[in-house]
Amino acid sequence: MTARTPRLSRLRRLTPGRGEDGAGRSGRRRGATPKVVALGGGQGLSASLAALRRITGDLTAVVTVADDGGSSGRLREELGVLPPGDLRKALAALCGDDDWGQTWARVIQHRFQSRGELHEHAVGNLLIVALWEQLGDPVQALDLVGKLLGAQGRVLPMSAVPLELQALVKGHDPARPEDVDTVRGQATVALTPGEVLSVQVVPGDPPAVPEAVAAVLDADWVVLGPGSWFSSVIPHLLVPELLDALVETKARKVLSLNLAPQPGETEGFSPQRHLEVLARHAPKLALDVVLADQAAVPDRESLADAAKRFGAAVELAPVARQDGSPKHDPELLAAAYDRIFRMHGRIGPWR
Repeated sequence: MTARTPRLSRLRRLTPGRGEDGAGRSGRRRGATPKVVALGGGQGLSASLAALRRITGDLTAVVTVADDGGSSGRLREELGVLPPGDLRKALAALCGDDDWGQTWARVIQHRFQSRGELHEHAVGNLLIVALWEQLGDPVQALDLVGKLLGAQGRVLPMSAVPLELQALVKGHDPARPEDVDTVRGQATVALTPGEVLSVQVVPGDPPAVPEAVAAVLDADWVVLGPGSWFSSVIPHLLVPELLDALVETKARKVLSLNLAPQPGETEGFSPQRHLEVLARHAPKLALDVVLADQAAVPDRESLADAAKRFGAAVELAPVARQDGSPKHDPELLAAAYDRIFRMHGRIGPWR
């Protein structure tokens, strides 16, 4: 038990929905949708959110804040703010399918094309940072952007401070293939030609956003992944209070695997190797389900053995787009999540 456990207990007692009115996990009202928290960043989290908003009306995204590239990196360096890019992508993924939602999704994702300082800045990044400066509260500002967009869920940063990602990489310099170097920066780690051995964040004990911790503690399901393994998925496990919440929550947890290894940080990784490196970074983490696309698992027995280390069952389902691209299909992924929520420890008739 860590020194942070008493704080987590206090957060659990203070979290809305756990009173005597039957709204908590032990007495969920009939007809209520499950409380789902999705952790990740970038396109992987966006895919998961686009699926989850189709099956639950109680959805919270907890987003990594280690991005240091592109528009986010420039704003972070110039203004000292949290990188807004992954937060923006999550908000866009939560926009509805009506004209209002789709219009705002396109607007906040729009990037300026110019020969000046605005080149490649995303409109949503500028909007989020402007509200951060106006309100002085990143959570309140993101809630306000979500209200403007009509987002079907809430978006929270995982930490209150911008983080630097550092990785130990073997063969980062192709001229020295056996040497292990420290590689700094999310953008550099994601594209390294070497083998990523481990990652850490700086500062090493970053504060978690209290609302993110509370959401994990009060969830029925926590979804981790898909996404860039070392730069979007594992960083959540490097925020101590957030990891404590993931270990102690009574929520069931599903890990959603990627459709294919990513050039750079997971080149050549098998599905089971993704689980092995996750276990090295968070040996106390337990899971209930590992979800993978059935066509992306050549060795089902090895994946099942790796999942057993977490106490998890493996669910295989067709979740990829039919065009052959390594991207998740929102409808198919939603169907897979829906089946998992119903078959693995369902509390009541959520829909």
